[in-house]
Amino acid sequence: MDLQIQAEFSLRKPPFRTRIMRRIRRTYQYDTRFWRTSIAGPWGVGMFAFALAALGLPTGLGLGMDLLLALFVATIAMFIVANAIAVLLALTGLPAPRLFIGTVLFDLGTIFFIFYNEESFAISSVVAVTLTLLGVIAGLLWGLLAKIYNSHRTSKRLRAGMKIAAALCISIVMWTVVSGGIQSVQSIAVSDHVELNPALPGSYSVQSFNYGSGTDIWQREFGAEVDLLSQSVDASAYISKWSKYRKLYLGYDQHALPLNGRVWMPEGSGTYPLILIVHGNHLMEDWSDAGYAYLGEQLASRGFITVSIDENFLNYSSWTGIPNNDMKVRAWILLKHLQQIQTFAESPGTPFYSKVDMDNIALVGHSRGGQAIAMAADYTRWFSSDNTLDNMELFNIKALAAIAPTDKKVDETGAKLKDISYLTIQGANDGDVSDFDGDRQYNRTSFSKGANAFKASLYVSGANHSQFNTEWGLRDISFPKGILLKRYNFLTGVEQRTIAKGYISAFMETALHQQEQYWPMFRDYREALRLLPETTYINQFEDGQFTMWTRFEEDSNRKTLPGGGQAEGTNIIWREEETKNRGKSSKGDHALVLERSNSGSAESIYSMSWVFGAPLPENQPPDTLSFSLADQCRLLSELEEETDHGDFHIEVELTDTDGAKARLPLSHFRDLPTVPEVQFTLHPWLEQHMSDGKYKNPTEAIFQTYRLPLTEFISVNTKFAPEKGIQSLSFILSGDRGRIMLDDIGIY
Repeated sequence: MDLQIQAEFSLRKPPFRTRIMRRIRRTYQYDTRFWRTSIAGPWGVGMFAFALAALGLPTGLGLGMDLLLALFVATIAMFIVANAIAVLLALTGLPAPRLFIGTVLFDLGTIFFIFYNEESFAISSVVAVTLTLLGVIAGLLWGLLAKIYNSHRTSKRLRAGMKIAAALCISIVMWTVVSGGIQSVQSIAVSDHVELNPALPGSYSVQSFNYGSGTDIWQREFGAEVDLLSQSVDASAYISKWSKYRKLYLGYDQHALPLNGRVWMPEGSGTYPLILIVHGNHLMEDWSDAGYAYLGEQLASRGFITVSIDENFLNYSSWTGIPNNDMKVRAWILLKHLQQIQTFAESPGTPFYSKVDMDNIALVGHSRGGQAIAMAADYTRWFSSDNTLDNMELFNIKALAAIAPTDKKVDETGAKLKDISYLTIQGANDGDVSDFDGDRQYNRTSFSKGANAFKASLYVSGANHSQFNTEWGLRDISFPKGILLKRYNFLTGVEQRTIAKGYISAFMETALHQQEQYWPMFRDYREALRLLPETTYINQFEDGQFTMWTRFEEDSNRKTLPGGGQAEGTNIIWREEETKNRGKSSKGDHALVLERSNSGSAESIYSMSWVFGAPLPENQPPDTLSFSLADQCRLLSELEEETDHGDFHIEVELTDTDGAKARLPLSHFRDLPTVPEVQFTLHPWLEQHMSDGKYKNPTEAIFQTYRLPLTEFISVNTKFAPEKGIQSLSFILSGDRGRIMLDDIGIY
């Protein structure tokens, strides 16, 4: 009997665990040599993002150590995360270069969270996608070039050329990141247009030394190597928020704040005026006070004892935040330094002994320091009940110079200065304090009739915030967000500091040394143009000799003027309104808006008249008409797609009490001020959205003071006799449509 054997074969699915392990073992099967080489692009972008984060999170150990730590952590994190993502993708069976994709996804998530810590979801997403795509493109190009380079068909000469090209590309990228693509506007020109160039050193030899607590663990010049020991001060009456980690880092808290100062002192016998310089709110771990050595040396060489004050312990830290009431304590610390220096000056054996003229004191401040100096000068507003400040009458603060100051209300109020000279300098390209807040303090500075004091402002196109301090780098906002700011068409740091040296030196010579040769450059910046970098400047000026006609602050009736005057308009739109900064908040001041709404032959006229004549100087005949003007024609252009203001003209007409008239075009004296329109960020979309729209308005109301000599009016009509009295002043607009703002009208 035959037996028939039938065999059946069935394919059984491998166990789930076996299949999973097989896929894991094949995780990198699609990551060929090309894709592994291409990882260099995403890796570079990831390292770049971590380096930016490290720059915004200084530890105090130094830039090199911070970057090394960041790159080490980033490399380890990328290795772990990218490989984990690759394994997960392998489990799905996705036929793609999984390690490459894992590296790209690591970049996308990391960059998003690095920027989302400081910016909106939209901006963080756009930045993350953009940088990641750049990394992918760079990586693919690198992989392609590597494939060509390794090909046996590639000649040695081509390989050498590829190496050189790669080195050049890396160098260009690094230079762009580090330098920000600086472009100098012009070189410095030295001239004798002003009798002496105030930006040049003076005749004094300078000695420098430091005083401090002697216990500073980070800055040895205030610690183990300090030259002169000072006392610590207790600020616990003002500060209640002091992180325990801040105390651990610094070694002290608000109960024992140090009085640390870098001193530049002129050598020679006699006493010298005292100048204190104070920095702003840079990162706490990145010391700021040494950044004004250029000012300290300059001022000391001209006969001023100059001290740069350390208030870094009050600054913001990415690790520990910022103490409460920091603005108030910044001013308070300045006053405590005055007390400490007074103690030194009365103590034989110290360098200050019998050297300090406490009747001639000036303060210089940058950023929050610029607000702190005004608060210190008006100290009774905040510190009247402080028993530790019981000898402030010994200190005569005569002058304040503020560089890009803040002006935030403290205890719902701001400093008001009376008979104190005030100078403020603002960069139009300031990406930190983007509003001209110094204008506010300028408006809150007043003088008794005939006071020997003055106030001046200087608005500088192409100047930013950080370059006035040599330690703050090039960008006005800390990294990583700072990478989004534009960094071209700027003045260089040398040029900005030349402006600061020139104007602050001249200011101190005028206010403390009573040197009269520098007055012209404050009245009109054109008197100093040959000493300055070539760029656009706008300035205001007023002193105690000014006889005011109107500031448009008197009442809500636009038709009435001080001194019994009346105002009227013909064929013109005119109103009084608040002046606004770039952020469209009030500058605390009102001005007159004049708008010519229709072009044509009919003139638009605004007139101010007084039945018995406008107020005149008491002890001398009038010689100069003065007013401040801001060009607002740009606002009309915003409302219309096409508007030409090229043929817009302004004339000024004066009438004396006998009815004699004299009329001159404003262009006879100077052109309308051209206010710089600034794009702060790398792209217009960022302007609208970055920092809650902080940069969306490219400019603000910036006033230029016009000083019109009355002799020029007499030259066009010899019958015009202003010494008899001035009955009316008219502003006459003609030609194309146009708009201006007027303020602070009066006479000298």
